[in-house]
Amino acid sequence: MAATPAAAESGAGRGRRAAATVAAWGGWGGRPRPANILLQLRQGQLTGRGLVRAVQFTETFLTERDKQSKWSGIPQLLLKLYATSHLHSDFIECQNILKEISPLLSMEAMAFVTEERKLTQETTYPNTYVFDLFGGVDLLVEILMRPTISIRGQKLKISDEMSKDCLSILYNTCVCTEGVTKRLAEKNEFVIFLFTLMTSKKTFLQTATLIEDILGVKKEMIRLDEVPNLSSLVSNFDQQQLANFCRILAVTISEMDTGNDDKHTLLAKNAQQKKSLSLGPSAAEINQAALLSIPGFVERLCKLATRKVSESTGTASFLQELEEWYTWLDNALVLDALMRVANEESEHSQGASEENGLPHTSTRTQLPQSMKIMHEIMYKLEVLYVLCVLLMGRQRNQVHRMIAEFKLIPGLNNLFDKLIWRKHSASALVLHGHNQNCDCSPDITLKIQFLRLLQSFSDHHENKYLLLNNQELNELSAISLKANIPEVEAVLNTDRSLVCDGKRGLLTRLLQVMKKEPAESSFRFWQARAVESFLRGTTSYADQMFLLKRGLLEHILYCIVDSECKSRDVLQSYFDLLGELMKFNVDAFKRFNKYINTDAKFQVFLKQINSSLVDSNMLVRCVTLSLDRFENQVDMKVAEVLSECRLLAYISQVPTQMSFLFRLINIIHVQTLTQENVSCLNTSLVILMLARRKERLPLYLRLLQRMEHSKKYPGFLLNNFHNLLRFWQQHYLHKDKDSTCLENAPPSPSLFAQSSCISFSYWKETVSILLNPDRQSPSALVSYIEEPYMDIDRDFTEE
Repeated sequence: MAATPAAAESGAGRGRRAAATVAAWGGWGGRPRPANILLQLRQGQLTGRGLVRAVQFTETFLTERDKQSKWSGIPQLLLKLYATSHLHSDFIECQNILKEISPLLSMEAMAFVTEERKLTQETTYPNTYVFDLFGGVDLLVEILMRPTISIRGQKLKISDEMSKDCLSILYNTCVCTEGVTKRLAEKNEFVIFLFTLMTSKKTFLQTATLIEDILGVKKEMIRLDEVPNLSSLVSNFDQQQLANFCRILAVTISEMDTGNDDKHTLLAKNAQQKKSLSLGPSAAEINQAALLSIPGFVERLCKLATRKVSESTGTASFLQELEEWYTWLDNALVLDALMRVANEESEHSQGASEENGLPHTSTRTQLPQSMKIMHEIMYKLEVLYVLCVLLMGRQRNQVHRMIAEFKLIPGLNNLFDKLIWRKHSASALVLHGHNQNCDCSPDITLKIQFLRLLQSFSDHHENKYLLLNNQELNELSAISLKANIPEVEAVLNTDRSLVCDGKRGLLTRLLQVMKKEPAESSFRFWQARAVESFLRGTTSYADQMFLLKRGLLEHILYCIVDSECKSRDVLQSYFDLLGELMKFNVDAFKRFNKYINTDAKFQVFLKQINSSLVDSNMLVRCVTLSLDRFENQVDMKVAEVLSECRLLAYISQVPTQMSFLFRLINIIHVQTLTQENVSCLNTSLVILMLARRKERLPLYLRLLQRMEHSKKYPGFLLNNFHNLLRFWQQHYLHKDKDSTCLENAPPSPSLFAQSSCISFSYWKETVSILLNPDRQSPSALVSYIEEPYMDIDRDFTEE
């Protein structure tokens, strides 16, 4: 047996330890209580002074105390571990001790994670807590990092098996003992070192799981360019390792969220942007650039995202990996759930086989396929998340080109029915502590991540036409030809070798499942957002007609009117989609009038619009712009729609416009403006810009003044609007702002008439006219604010 520290150290060393032991007694005349010892150790951890490790006690003392406190012999084992893990040790005995410690912690951690905490309640002090208090965590960090130390020019080495045991113990301690993960996160050198342990397949999974937990609580984001040989590390990952690595990347490439809603205001974002410009790229942006510089990185992600289940790892290696995962507590739950699914499938299959007189397969043969499907789902949702974040980053165009080149969209189209939107049974996997309809289940999370990716991919980018197949692209061309308008240039430029194959493209498949979605489904919001992103940007008559022919408008109106949808998020997404679908499109307004064919239906529709203008104002804006366009056209078809459409007739009334204008200005303030509600400000500007075109701007301002007085709040609304417009100038006229989204740019010469929409210069001119300080100007806001109520110079900046 290896000598204990008590036998090996000098008399002086024993004296110092004895003094520490006396200190632990707290000056009592008798023996120390276990609670007092643990308190002293905890204070030592916090201050770095006094008792901090088991080595500061004698083995005899710890053994005696263990009988009373039931520490499971952990302090004594740590004493031995300390003695056998010195720099010149061969670590054989050290590894044996780790094998003794590991089960003491893993059983407790398993009970903790599964909420079966009777085991932990039987003892006053949980094993993981004792292990940490007596310095076990710090000791394992030192042992793991021994390879960073050189002796006579040679670096020390420890076996993969020993590293694996250390990582397992650390993870179990993090799971059960509060504060351990945060302490590890503060050791930046250790966190960076952990990445190097992923070079070994034997320790990869344990290392990745621990890193993920650590990065999840780390205050400052780690920089991937500080990881030694990052490019070589990632390039040498096999596909399964890369998929698991994406769980770590999800934390390192997403901008850190403060968790404070106030920080999401536009004022705060503007202030943060100014600060960021002086500081340079954020850590997330640096990490994204580091990943994109790795040869073949995006290509491998695309292959992972689009591979079929049959192409994934063979059964033997898959089961071997699951066996390793079983030691990792959160993933053991997944394995248990998969086994339950397989058993239910087996029972169902056995019953069906007996009825049909056919032989049935065993659970053992059914289990791997069930596992592999869920395995692939969990991989893909991580990969899709990383691709989605990269699509929204600074290198968006570069990522777009690569994603198109590596045929991500056609690949996802081929997986749509069998994996992404597959029919799942009542026994579909749900995570521990959740139900089948919870957004946390892997099936649901994959669908949402898929829809978010489509939204990011289509938004204001000509590559959106890759969501169609060749036949559907030909249909767009035919629509333009029939309408006697030029084809959309982006359609003509689309590389036909990169589009979807099969009978239906991805957009059409999405429309099909969207129309079948139950009223209470959480997918409705994301589906509408994904389809809307396809329409956003320059209005395309052909794109609108493509969707109108597939019954999208009727589906939206059914959801808004007939199902009387209550979800504010879903309503907002449906109103936004309806606005993009109908904008400047006479055929869409005809279809609207045909569906909303009674006053009762129309009143329900108006009730939904007026229930929350924050949600519906984009539709109000699109209808207002369309009305202005139609009124300036000479066409029998347009005239017919103007005379018959209830919605256009309603919006054309000045009292209706003034009611919308008053409420849009009244529900927002500079301090509460966010990316979600700033559209209310822009919609109010659209109404006033169109009034200015008709030389009616003074009339609208005068009516606003009268409405103020009728509400007994003179000056309140117009002062607020003045401040909002001052902010508008600061926000949108900043040199880094992209103003193209405000222009609602018109299509090429269309079926209806040659007309332009509102140029950004006209937006700027209108705001300047409204903010004119000359009280004699009939179009200046100050002319309608009485002197006693003037409050236009308020400082709304936020540092």
